[in-house]
Amino acid sequence: MKHLILAAILSAAALPALAQNADGLPQETVDAITAKLAEMNCQMDPDDIEAEDEGYDLDDVICEGGQQYDILLDMDLNEVSRRAE
Repeated sequence: MKHLILAAILSAAALPALAQNADGLPQETVDAITAKLAEMNCQMDPDDIEAEDEGYDLDDVICEGGQQYDILLDMDLNEVSRRAE
């Protein structure tokens, strides 16, 4: 019984390290993109982040003023383009 409880505790502790968004991005990357968006006064559902060959496609980003955009970031999280929806 003790082994079962220990296994459950260890599994639960490992979950944050294995967390990913819907596109399979590591939580660390999702957190960095979310922080970048906060600097830009924007927010979005992390499941709408899609990895691409040259960076990240962010769908349905809501920015200050309520405007919605699709934003492309390069691999260094620099904004490459922004398209209003």
